[in-house]
Amino acid sequence: MSSFENVTVERLANIYFDGKVSSRAVIFPNGEKKTLGIMMPGEYRFDTAKKELMEIQAGAVSVLLPGEEQWRDIKGGESFEVPANAAFDIKVSEVTDYCCSYFD
Repeated sequence: MSSFENVTVERLANIYFDGKVSSRAVIFPNGEKKTLGIMMPGEYRFDTAKKELMEIQAGAVSVLLPGEEQWRDIKGGESFEVPANAAFDIKVSEVTDYCCSYFD
């Protein structure tokens, strides 16, 4: 899906890691929430509350998921899932555009 229809976009951005990662929340009529964001090159660690689907729209990252020992390379057009109540490490090698979906 290249666009979202009939949604609410929160004006206030979520800004992390001294501005190197930012996103905006998109709320759908059914209450579903996604975030659209940009990550600048660097290494980051994120914690999750809900299960997440991270879709890389453009760019390239390597991700170390919970319980895994090998880094996975993910590029534009690919995605990965992270379980709820977990943490994952991500290395961003180039400016990366992403969409993150949250699940109960």
